[in-house]
Amino acid sequence: MPATIICGMNEQDFETKQKKAERRINPMKKKKRNTTPLVGTLLQEIAPLIGAKVLMEPTWGIVGQIVYKSGRKRYIRYNTVDLNPVGASDIAKDKDWANFFMKKMGYPTVPGEAFYADWWCKAIGSERNLSAAYQYAKKIGFPVVVKPNSGSQGTGVAFVHNRREFYEAMRYIFTRDKIALVQRPIAGKDYRLVILDGELISAYERQPLSVTGDGRLSIRALLRKKQENFIASSRDTKIKVRDPRIAGKLARQGLAFSSVPKLGEVVYLLDNANLSTGGDSVDVTGAVHPEFKKIAIRLTADMGLRMCGVDLMVKSDITKAPGRYTVIEINAAPGLDHYAASGKKQEEIVKRLYLKVLKSLEKGL
Repeated sequence: MPATIICGMNEQDFETKQKKAERRINPMKKKKRNTTPLVGTLLQEIAPLIGAKVLMEPTWGIVGQIVYKSGRKRYIRYNTVDLNPVGASDIAKDKDWANFFMKKMGYPTVPGEAFYADWWCKAIGSERNLSAAYQYAKKIGFPVVVKPNSGSQGTGVAFVHNRREFYEAMRYIFTRDKIALVQRPIAGKDYRLVILDGELISAYERQPLSVTGDGRLSIRALLRKKQENFIASSRDTKIKVRDPRIAGKLARQGLAFSSVPKLGEVVYLLDNANLSTGGDSVDVTGAVHPEFKKIAIRLTADMGLRMCGVDLMVKSDITKAPGRYTVIEINAAPGLDHYAASGKKQEEIVKRLYLKVLKSLEKGL
């Protein structure tokens, strides 16, 4: 299949330029990068502070064993540590089930419904298939948000405006998940609050992937520059220029990769604000209103969790008393890789969090 051409540049060439930029900034970098997630790497670094050690399985680098001086052993897998109860963690991973319980407890959740891949409908005898999902989308009115029921890091989340976009996005989701959610869009500021044992550890506003114009460079060039900045700051995020959501977002704004934004003009390239897809974060840990802290702490406890990432969409600002807000979702194993890479302050916050996690695991609390 021929490569797609975007405004005179082959996308494969674009990505080749990204790789060259990475080698130019860090020429000693090996072709094969360390696959050990941040949690494993971080625990290996800080465990000696309390006399513990961490052994990572060497082939894949994603599972590890924590060994304490007492001989007690605990385990990690990706970003998951032996902290949250299994049942509560499994519920948190399932967005539809989590929404059910949060709504029953009185928390404002995103209006929406779950629908199933055709093969799963046949297996369970359900009529909530792709066609039913489209009828529901028409009922609540486009645009709608579609997302995998068990996904993370914004993968598969799409803001769709018509039948074609809807079916394309849903079919993509069903290649990865047997359940998809169709939801109403919620406007506001996107925040993640990380709670550990009844304490707010960190909070940050998440902003979608964007570029800021300088009046000279095209969006394509600004994206390349942004990627180079990620590499220079050791942020392990790759901007996926082939993501059709970017082209769609530009087209709806009457723009293309060759467009040159004005000086200071901010152009958003995605609707979701995940840091893993190139979004930016603004730390607000010290500015969260006390009532929002209480809400996040109470929700974490109500969902049976000790550690939780609570994602909120706030109509006004999280520094003010709660008015209109919505719980977007919760995460029992909040990935903090991209947050930690956003600055030294954030890195220290994450280190303190996992040092506390290590101590709690040792005590078996």
